[in-house]
Amino acid sequence: MAPIIIVLIILVVLVFIALIKTIQVIPQASAAIVERFGRYTRTLNAGLNIVVPFIDSIRNRIDLREQVVPFPPQPVITQDNLVVNIDTVIYYQVTDARAATYEVASYIQAIEQLTVTTLRNIIGGMDLERTLTSREEINAALRGVLDEATGKWGIRVNRVELKAIEPPTSIQDSMEKQMRADRDKRAAILQAEGTRQSQILTAEGEKQSAILRAEGESKAAALRAEGEAQAIRTVFESIHAGDPDQKLLSYQYLQMLPKIAEGDANKLWIVPSEIGDALKGLGGALGNFTPGGGKGDPLAKSPTPRQAPPID
Repeated sequence: MAPIIIVLIILVVLVFIALIKTIQVIPQASAAIVERFGRYTRTLNAGLNIVVPFIDSIRNRIDLREQVVPFPPQPVITQDNLVVNIDTVIYYQVTDARAATYEVASYIQAIEQLTVTTLRNIIGGMDLERTLTSREEINAALRGVLDEATGKWGIRVNRVELKAIEPPTSIQDSMEKQMRADRDKRAAILQAEGTRQSQILTAEGEKQSAILRAEGESKAAALRAEGEAQAIRTVFESIHAGDPDQKLLSYQYLQMLPKIAEGDANKLWIVPSEIGDALKGLGGALGNFTPGGGKGDPLAKSPTPRQAPPID
């Protein structure tokens, strides 16, 4: 009985192993290459698949999702004989699992070497300044060459990016000095432009202020002149309405004489001819009254003074 039990156990184990090898579950976005006696038979897609145990074998399982592969810095010589180190990143996707398995031994290594050689060809026709400013052009050229070359490998290159471009240290120092000088120049230009704009605005403000001040003074002068004219008209109308006589005018002349003589600097002052007429009028007016209330001539001639004897 013991040998029979052992044989049954062996058969159960073999059946279990056969079932495991028969049923193949492929994850989503993956594919598997099946070989029968070392020859390609078919490609298993995602899901549950049945294969012949001990006859069919899984050669390779391939991820069909987009992959990102960074490559180490590669020294590249530019057209002006400068060595720059360039880091690249490749975004690719396997579109044909069979071609990726049988058309190339290692598609990752093949893509890397193809990228290096293509990059050297492209950068060799550019100087350093163009290399630093033409990333999009380099990316497009790299992608075109890689996509064309990797198509037969069942690979599609979606994007190629230059992660870093590092020129020599001496060139970096020179570029930093140049950039610093350019920034200082732009700062000086901006400062000068700001000063110029400030001066222009200040001048415009002073001009507008002067114009407004002149307009204000002109309006004020006009208003003062109008007020004085109105005052003169009012006084003139009042005088004419009061009908002043010569006596009142003479009295006003006499009141103005002390004001004319005011001030220490007034050493000489001129009496208008009208003052005489005013005094005559005033004298004539006062002559009609006597100190006792009667009329008389206050300016009557005084007694004739005694004449001095002639001198021999």
